[in-house]
Amino acid sequence: MIPTAIQNYLRRHRVPFERYAHDRAVTAMELVGVLNVPGWRVAKSVIVLANRQPWIVVVPALASLDLRLVRDTLDVRTARLAAESEFIDHFPGCEPGAEPPFGELYGLPVALDESLSINERLLFRAGSHEEALEMRFQDFARLEWPLVASFIQPTAVEKATYGAPIEDSGASA
Repeated sequence: MIPTAIQNYLRRHRVPFERYAHDRAVTAMELVGVLNVPGWRVAKSVIVLANRQPWIVVVPALASLDLRLVRDTLDVRTARLAAESEFIDHFPGCEPGAEPPFGELYGLPVALDESLSINERLLFRAGSHEEALEMRFQDFARLEWPLVASFIQPTAVEKATYGAPIEDSGASA
């Protein structure tokens, strides 16, 4: 069930959205599978600590977050994946692992991978492992005003074409 706070937030800002009940899906790729949609349509929220400041970084379900790009884009010294214990209190009413990309609601800055901006609609989890939410990209952008940049590792085709990226000692999501 999508938490009431999220539904009220979207209604208060007059953002139309659709809800999709589904079998339990914990990972973004499981969500892709149970909804039977292309992986580029599903956006996942990754919580990153950038100089100890939590950020919601939204990337396609199929992609891996590149922490070097996060660090460089945010112009911070350190960027790492946050442990659940470091951010769970920011998302009251949400199931762990189902954090929504609504930074304005939860008091966190939001960054979005530019590849998602070509989608007319975004599909993501909104506090639940058994219900997803879909909305227009333009509505999401107007609501959150995310920092839009490249945050994902190149695909295998891009690596073959442009060369492998320099390795980062940080983890990827």
